[in-house]
Amino acid sequence: MNRFKDKTVLVTGAASGIGLSATRRFLDEGARVVMLDIDEARLREVAAAMPQDRILVQAGDTADRQTAVLAVKAAVERFGRLNILVNNAGVATEGDILQTSEEDFSRVMAVNVAGYFHMAKAALPELVKTRGSIVMTSSVSGLGGDWELFAYNTSKGAVSNMVRAMAMDAAKDGVRVNAVNPSFTKTGMTEDMVNDPELVAEFRKRMPLGAPEDPDGVAAAIAFLASDDARLITGVNLPVDAGLMASNGQPHQ
Repeated sequence: MNRFKDKTVLVTGAASGIGLSATRRFLDEGARVVMLDIDEARLREVAAAMPQDRILVQAGDTADRQTAVLAVKAAVERFGRLNILVNNAGVATEGDILQTSEEDFSRVMAVNVAGYFHMAKAALPELVKTRGSIVMTSSVSGLGGDWELFAYNTSKGAVSNMVRAMAMDAAKDGVRVNAVNPSFTKTGMTEDMVNDPELVAEFRKRMPLGAPEDPDGVAAAIAFLASDDARLITGVNLPVDAGLMASNGQPHQ
């Protein structure tokens, strides 16, 4: 497919995991991609193997508003326009509310919520020009609660409703806003989980299509929502969860 030929995509958290898979998927379908990540060394390492005429590397922390402003400006200066924003950068911390420090809570909210706000606000004027779209990486943790992931659940719950509110407001300008909501996916953030056979076995009991999920599969869903194939879809939180949320929660018998 060549759904994104001559289109410019800005992907945050692009150096690894779902963001890297999304970058590769958009490139494979003809796009020009601005890769934004806080880990500049890793970003440049993975970008070195990509088509340099269609890649732009930007390092920065999305919790900083200026990072968003500069990334959007760089995208337009290099490629002439911005068609798609993939808000994907994220962090997590474990613990219930009493175990969660003020510093950890603030950092999770700064990246996972304020970072998405900064990026969307900076990108929206350019997306209005191209009648573009935004796809955010939320989580099944933004559709239901987990034990001892208080800060992460709070942030992803905010993202899931941010998508709905933005979609309603942006529709008048022809801009669509959607989210993918993955479950346990193989990324750098989940490396400890992936290496825990007992935990993986427990997830496989709840995820009919298997666990952990392949980030390329999540990237395929992102590409669909960003494409014209989804032109009538906005305000959606799409579970990309290997069947996790198909269950009503009762145990297997």
